[in-house]
Amino acid sequence: MHIAPYDNQNKPIVGADDSTVPLNYFNIVKLRRGEAFEYQVPGYETCIVPATGSVDVDVKGLQFPKLGKRGEDVWDGEPEGVYVPVGAKAQLVCVSDKTEVFIAGAKYDKVLDPFDVRQHDLVQYGSDDTKTHRKIKHILGQKQHDKVGRLLVSELFTVGQGGWSGFPSHKHDTNRLPDESRHDETYNFRFKPNWGSGLQMLQREDNEPGDAYHIVDGSTICIDNGYHPCCVLPGYEMYYFTILGGLTQRSLVQYFQPTHAYQIETIPGIKDMIAKFK
Repeated sequence: MHIAPYDNQNKPIVGADDSTVPLNYFNIVKLRRGEAFEYQVPGYETCIVPATGSVDVDVKGLQFPKLGKRGEDVWDGEPEGVYVPVGAKAQLVCVSDKTEVFIAGAKYDKVLDPFDVRQHDLVQYGSDDTKTHRKIKHILGQKQHDKVGRLLVSELFTVGQGGWSGFPSHKHDTNRLPDESRHDETYNFRFKPNWGSGLQMLQREDNEPGDAYHIVDGSTICIDNGYHPCCVLPGYEMYYFTILGGLTQRSLVQYFQPTHAYQIETIPGIKDMIAKFK
C-alpha cells in the first residue's frame, strides 16, 4: 500500500494494529526549537530517529541529550536513535532550530530497558555494473540483538544515481521457519534532489503481474505480502527509512523469488547484507 506524503500533524501514519501491517508502527514528528512532543504506544517497542535536527529525549526519567546531528537532509551526517521499551512514556524536546523525527515501532509483549545508539553498523553491497549498489546503516541491527524484542530499524541509500534496491526480489510474509519469517515492513522514502522519484513494485506471485506504485519524496510504503524490489530514476539518489517487525522472532529470514534467486551468487556482498538482519 502506498501512502502519499501529507501533513500528518504529528499523528501516526501507521498506527497500532494497522490493517495492512499490524506488526509495525510509524510516526513523523516535526518540531521547532523549544517545542515538545510526548507519546506512549501500548504493545509496541519503538525507536526515535531524528531525520534532521536534534532533540533531547526523556524515557522513563532517563535522559538522552542532543540526539541527532544531521542538518539539511538525511544525507547530511549519520543517524542516531533511542530505543523506547513497550508502552513507555517518551518525551522529545527540540534543541535545534527545527527537527523532523521518525518514530519506528514493532509489536512486542515484554518490557526491556531503554538505550541510545550513537554509532551505526554500516554495510555496503552490490555494484554499479549490476545497478544494485546500496549502503545500509543499521540503527537497531545485529549489534543490538540482545537488547531489543522484534524491531529492526535501518536506513538504506542507493549509491550513485539510479539503480535498484531490494533485489534479488524477496518476501517475508509467511512464518515457515527455517525457510521464511513473517515480518511486516514499512518504508519512508526521500530523494535527492527532492523532486526525484522512483517505483515500488509488489509482486504477489512469482512470474505473475503485480502492482507498482509511483513513490515521491515523503512517500510511505506498507508491505504486507509479496516480492518487493524498488528503483530510483536515473539522475537522482534515493533513501528509505526501514521498519521491520517480526511475528515470532527478531531475525529476518528472506525468501528469494525463485526466478531471480540465482543472482544472490552474482551480486557482490549480498550474502553479508542478508546476514546483518538479525
